[in-house]
Amino acid sequence: SSSVVAPSSPLGLSAVRTEVVRTVVGDTPPLAFDLERTTNAWSVYLQRRSIITSHALPIRPSSDLELADLKADDENATAALARVLSKADFSSMDVVGQFNRGFIVARLRKINTEGSTDDLFIVDQHASDEKYNFETLQATSRLESQRLFAPRVLELTAADELVALENMEVLQQNGFEVALEEDQPAGRRLKLMAQPVNKNTEFDIQGKKISVRYHTRALTCGSSETLDLEEILHLLRDRPSGTLVRSTKTRAMFAMRACRKSIMVGDSLNGKQMTAIIRHMGTIEQPWNCPHGRPTMRHLSDLEVQERREGGTVNWAMFTSR
Repeated sequence: SSSVVAPSSPLGLSAVRTEVVRTVVGDTPPLAFDLERTTNAWSVYLQRRSIITSHALPIRPSSDLELADLKADDENATAALARVLSKADFSSMDVVGQFNRGFIVARLRKINTEGSTDDLFIVDQHASDEKYNFETLQATSRLESQRLFAPRVLELTAADELVALENMEVLQQNGFEVALEEDQPAGRRLKLMAQPVNKNTEFDIQGKKISVRYHTRALTCGSSETLDLEEILHLLRDRPSGTLVRSTKTRAMFAMRACRKSIMVGDSLNGKQMTAIIRHMGTIEQPWNCPHGRPTMRHLSDLEVQERREGGTVNWAMFTSR
C-alpha cells in the first residue's frame, strides 16, 4: 500500500501533526473526480438560479396561509382562511379535480400590485355543500305554527317586551305568533297566539309561570332546559331590529335537514357539480365549517414556493375536469 503525506497546516503551527491519507488497497479501482467539470456545473446552476430569482414577481410570505394547512388546528385555520380569502375569491377558483370521491382540489391564482399568489386548496364536498344548504334553510325557512286553543299571556320584562314588539316578523318566522293588548300593564301586554310545531322537535315558550310544550319526539340538541322563545329574545337584544336569529333547536333541525339533502362522501362528481360547490361557498356568511363543526376546506400548497423550490413548473394541461 502506498501513502501520501498531507500538506502542513495552513496556520503554520509546527505542533500540528501531519496527516497520512491512505490510498485504496488491492485491486479496487480508484474513484475518479473531475474538479473542473464539477466547478463548471455548479457555476451554471448558480447563474440559472440568479436569473429565475431576478425576473420573478415578489411572492406572498408563506406565513399567510401556513396556519390553514392540513396540520393546523381549526381555530387558527379558520382565522387564516377568513383573513386571506374573500368571497369573491371563490368565484375565481379553478377546479383541478376530485380526490378519493370525497374532496375537491381547487386552485386560486391572483396577480396584483403586491405580487402574485398561486395556491391549492382541498374542499370537503359534503361539509361545504351541507353548510350552503344549512345557511339557505336558515335564511329562507318559515317554521310551521299551530294556534293555541287558549291564548296565553307572556310575562316578560319591559326590555324583552320591547324587543318582541320590534321583532314581530322574526318571531313569526320562528313560528311564534303574538298579539299586543295595549290596555294591559307593561310586561303583560303580549299574548302568545301560536307556537312552532314539528313532528321531530319540541319547542318551549318563555315565561315565569308557563311552559307549554307539544309532546313530540325531541332532537338531541342541547340542554332540555333551554327555552326557545327566551333564547330568541336574548339573541335579539344586542342586534338591530329585524335581524333573523334562530334558536338552538331550530338550528339543529336545519342541520339535520341540510345533511340529508347534501352531496355525500363517495359521490362521484363532474366538473360542473364541483364548480357549483365552490361557487356556493362564496355566497354564504360563514363557509369555513359545516353546522356540526367539520372543516370545509384547508390550504394544500403554495405553488409558487413549490415551483421555486423544485426548479420547475406544473403541467396543468394534464388535469382536466369532466
